[in-house]
Amino acid sequence: MFRTPIGRLRAIGIYEGISFLVLLLIAMPLKYYADLPQMVKWVGSLHGFLFVLYLLAVAHVTIVHRWSILRVLAAVVASLLPFGTFVLDSRLRREQR
Repeated sequence: MFRTPIGRLRAIGIYEGISFLVLLLIAMPLKYYADLPQMVKWVGSLHGFLFVLYLLAVAHVTIVHRWSILRVLAAVVASLLPFGTFVLDSRLRREQR
């Protein structure tokens, strides 16, 4: 899966999407309802790192596969929406076949 630029984007997108969901659904409630703000600090830092890797992977795919600006924008928007990277992954998987 990591051998091609699209494979790397798919893998990083999955990890980034999982970290986003953990941040939203576990760390944030723990911060506000259980008074554990350190969870947001750790999960947020990991998510930020994965988000930057995701953007770099999108840039690499854009250069190698000459993605249009609309596809790049769709990939960036997908990273901002819960479950968005999973939807993008299913479309990229379909295209690879």
